[in-house]
Amino acid sequence: MASRAPAALAGIAAGAVTVGAAELAAVALARTVGTDGEPSPVLAVGAGFVDLTPPWLKDLAVSWFGTADKVALFVGMALTLTLVCAVLGEVTARHRRLGPLCFLLVGAAGAAAVLVRPDATPADVVPTAAATALGLVVLLGLCPRHRRGQPAAAGESVVGGAGAGSTPSRHDRRQVLEWGLGLTVVGVAALVAGRVWGQAGAAARRAREALRIPEPVRAVAVPAEASLQVPGVSGYLTPNDEFYRIDTALAVPQVDPGPWRLRVHGLVEQEVELSFDELLEQPLVEALVTLTCVSNQIGGSLVGNALWTGWPVRELLARARPLPEADMVLSTSADGWSAGTPLEVLADDRDALLAVAMNGEPLPDRHGFPVRMVVPGLYGYVSATKWVVDLEVTRFDQAQGYWTPRGWAERGPIKTASRIDVPREGDSVSPGEQGTVTVAGVAWAQTRGITAVEVRVDDGDWQQATLAAEPSVDSWRLWRWEWPAEPGEHTLTVRATDGTGRPQTEQVAPPAPDGASGWHSVRVSAAR
Repeated sequence: MASRAPAALAGIAAGAVTVGAAELAAVALARTVGTDGEPSPVLAVGAGFVDLTPPWLKDLAVSWFGTADKVALFVGMALTLTLVCAVLGEVTARHRRLGPLCFLLVGAAGAAAVLVRPDATPADVVPTAAATALGLVVLLGLCPRHRRGQPAAAGESVVGGAGAGSTPSRHDRRQVLEWGLGLTVVGVAALVAGRVWGQAGAAARRAREALRIPEPVRAVAVPAEASLQVPGVSGYLTPNDEFYRIDTALAVPQVDPGPWRLRVHGLVEQEVELSFDELLEQPLVEALVTLTCVSNQIGGSLVGNALWTGWPVRELLARARPLPEADMVLSTSADGWSAGTPLEVLADDRDALLAVAMNGEPLPDRHGFPVRMVVPGLYGYVSATKWVVDLEVTRFDQAQGYWTPRGWAERGPIKTASRIDVPREGDSVSPGEQGTVTVAGVAWAQTRGITAVEVRVDDGDWQQATLAAEPSVDSWRLWRWEWPAEPGEHTLTVRATDGTGRPQTEQVAPPAPDGASGWHSVRVSAAR
């Protein structure tokens, strides 16, 4: 085991130097040519993995890690790369030609991932190719050569290249370990520096900090009666830094609003191109809209409510004048992600917006700055395109959004849902001064609204909850019920009824392919 450590560490150090150098070079290239993204092999490989992810695996990742799914992906990639590089180090020590060849093949795979990115150019492969060459030098310079029974000749240095057929001495192994650890640290530091530099987004950040959103022609006031003064219950408006984020962007795109353009084309009478300044000159409106991820489990947290400011999409489409045969709009983000949205949903009188602000502030980078789409009534995977740059008016039988060919439903209307926020699963509760325990939470049925929420204890009768005010049928509604709790173990279940009079279905369904369904329940223990 000890004899393998120097070779394995040599491979790990070579991998770390390669990845770190590639990241720094990729960001430097992007800054030199003035692009918003960078040809990062780490991001390209990660994006490739996301692209190949089947629905069941995506659901599993989101259910396990929630909004930390990207962190989990990076950790998994790091562990996998470390293992692969350790094996390559051992192979190089035994087979001086096969090991470097395999190392080059791994580098070529990273370069290929870079080249298949949207808008990639041949020059984008230079950082990965150069870094792979540097890593190969480290691998060959550090890696000892194994051959049983023959000690290294006196005066030979493993770091400088051991003689053919030699086995590293204890002194040489120490040198490899010291150099290997040092170069691994340098490589990791370069990787971190590259990611920090890549996320700096100087132009986009300065623009966002200086941006002043014009006063909307239609403002929305949120009445105090829409909230509940119950500890642990979601606020009516979700703070920007607490709003869930689920997307395929491994690094948040830094989009400068100066050169940003939104193009409308396809099955239209007139193509339209809109700049950010022109968008801000339009009559902006405010709208309360709850967004929901299709991956949200029953009782999950991938849902949030915000006050959005933007320009109705229907006004932009009216300028383009879609042709009669069109029935879908394919929206595409700056990083190449796309969503297919029914044309009628964007053209009707609902508040489907090209949003520029969230809860009174310019959109945060992670939520789509400078412009994103917000469409009431549809799950995000078919509507909520962040960093939007292109709208193609087309047909469902001619184009598909990102997730549709990966097994998700073509259209994603949001299902009626409700959630118990307090008490939580496994809580021990005691009646308060009024002799009751407050049960409270949220319910949503965007575009239809919520007209009733009921709570059941164990298998008892359904009890009507008290509803908070509903400023918009496009946003969630808070509710509460005072439970005269009896001692013992109990299961609390909630269901909602939407504005059409249709109750939330009891039928349990997973998120894939068109959203989860079922009643949310929590088990609690009431004090005896």
